[in-house]
Amino acid sequence: MSSELEAVIGLEIHVQLSTRTKMFCGCELSFGDEPNVHTCPVCLAHPGVLPVPNEEAIRYALKIGMALECEIAPRSIFHRKNYFYPDNPKAYQISQYDIPLAVDGRLGDIRIHRAHLEEDAAKMIHVGDSGRIHGSGASLVDFNRGGTPLVEVVTEPDLRSAAEAAEWARLLRETVRQLDVSDVNMEEGSLRVDANVSVRPSGSEELGTKTELKNMNSFRFLERGVEAELQRQRELIEAGGTVEQETLHFDPSDGTLTSLRSKEEAHDYRYFPEPDLVPLAPTEEMLREARESLPELPAARIERYEEQMGLEAEPAKFLASDPGLGGYFEEACRVAGAEVGPGGGGVEPRVVANWITGDLTATLRQRGDEEDFADPTVSAEDLAALVLMVTEKKISHGSGKAVLAALVVEGGDPAAIVEREGLAQISDAGELESIVAAAVEANPEAAEQIKAGNQKAIGAIVGAVMKETKGRADGGEVNRLILEQLGD
Repeated sequence: MSSELEAVIGLEIHVQLSTRTKMFCGCELSFGDEPNVHTCPVCLAHPGVLPVPNEEAIRYALKIGMALECEIAPRSIFHRKNYFYPDNPKAYQISQYDIPLAVDGRLGDIRIHRAHLEEDAAKMIHVGDSGRIHGSGASLVDFNRGGTPLVEVVTEPDLRSAAEAAEWARLLRETVRQLDVSDVNMEEGSLRVDANVSVRPSGSEELGTKTELKNMNSFRFLERGVEAELQRQRELIEAGGTVEQETLHFDPSDGTLTSLRSKEEAHDYRYFPEPDLVPLAPTEEMLREARESLPELPAARIERYEEQMGLEAEPAKFLASDPGLGGYFEEACRVAGAEVGPGGGGVEPRVVANWITGDLTATLRQRGDEEDFADPTVSAEDLAALVLMVTEKKISHGSGKAVLAALVVEGGDPAAIVEREGLAQISDAGELESIVAAAVEANPEAAEQIKAGNQKAIGAIVGAVMKETKGRADGGEVNRLILEQLGD
């Protein structure tokens, strides 16, 4: 595979809005109901009916646009996107084209080209041998989904790897989830991702011919599908071929890519302004309400955790992924005196973060618990008390893990558990020196290796000390005493 061809990826994400009714009629939204029970003359496109925009959907779309730092158009319009397919009874979809609701935004390092409102198509259900022209199968249509309000978010082609595309899509999903405008459930189709994929010579500004991967229903499949298509395009170009613009289907069961159709251009849809709808002009009140309703979103929280609290990128992303978890972390920091960044006094926030993302998360996973940090198994106050005891060397880190395990299982007061289990750190320096001396004497081979410069051999002696003290010795002090006694 040539390293001279770089990936160029853009995403198109359809977000199903959690409104009570459809985009242009009063039919109730549903998932899993009997087919064709939520329909009316409007969403079935009977002659003479007129669409009426869903105000709640518009308000939700404004929140998404502002969360993505977009410019909100003072006046946008709906268009008819013309195509004939059984899931589209009007033979056109009401969408937005050249004057969308929101443009020129950003989420993290990725630019947002546009975010616009539109209606969803109905659901096609293929049964039997429907792939043959004269087969015995059939294609059925469930119009319950037809007319569901969507916001389509289109990025610029700023993504440079399959892994980056999947990671950014996760960030978008969590951002929308925290806006409380969609459940963004990929299994139920309320978040659907298409990827536009191309390659070009590294350093070139010119875009290559793109293909589109449609409707990938998990982030893992998105990453695998994009990686497979990048591999296909690179191999094709290296063999002297050319990439054709087309729409592809990725089959996650066997990793294959199948051509569905040639990729449509805008002119194929014959867009023109929707004559039955007036322009959309949000009022100042709607804009103010949308702006004031925005919470601190994941991207901003990640930046704050990294820049102000000194966290590394991965724990910052993990803690910012859930408002409940982020609130738990910040409360534990407050109680432990760790609200300021590195060098600001008190326990460093990264220490609290490491306990949450490491030991606490691992202990909860071992129990198979789905933790709700709005009502946590271990309170933020108890976790902070435990972190302080370890930081102040009242107990060792190993003993701290034992206390945490007890807190997860039975709750209680960390200090009381330490006293009950005899986990307090050995405070008598003479006692610890004697235990270390005995361990050195019992491990002469390791002692000689350490003297010869093999520092890894110290682990055997440290392990013996920890076994003898039942984990109550401070690891750093044990290491110091071993090296001191060996004259190193």
